[in-house]
Amino acid sequence: METASFTVWLDADSFPQKAREFALEHSFSKKIPVTFVANHEIKILPKYDNAKMIVCEKGQNSADNYIFENCGEYDIVLTRDIPFAARLVEKKIIVLNDRGVAFNKDNIEDKLREREFSLNMAQIGLGGNKGNYYGEKELKKFSRTFEEKIQENIIAVTYGVKKH
Repeated sequence: METASFTVWLDADSFPQKAREFALEHSFSKKIPVTFVANHEIKILPKYDNAKMIVCEKGQNSADNYIFENCGEYDIVLTRDIPFAARLVEKKIIVLNDRGVAFNKDNIEDKLREREFSLNMAQIGLGGNKGNYYGEKELKKFSRTFEEKIQENIIAVTYGVKKH
């Protein structure tokens, strides 16, 4: 099997370990390169020759900026950072979060508003950590959406069409 002509970029600083491992193993099985980007080393199992780690300087958005500047037309970016996802959507990059949400021009504004509302509620003491739990249900939804986007991308790359 030939290596895919796209990369999965992982904004690895806050992405849950279970989702990182699934993305890595699934990409490995399809010979798709994965690039972890963070401002500190993330352990990548040595058996994955499709993976590499980019450690960026410590600084606000340094990993995001590295991914943004280096990702290409058919690449897929995995991130929990909604403002970063908005930048990528504008660049027409496929973006998923760890809960299986595929960000696009139709939903990104709502996601930004939800994020702002949650931050405001937390600042006045009415927010909680409800969204921090990550279990099998969340992983299953991520897995399904990730597989769907990988398959769409393989078809898009094979036939030279962009899927959004």
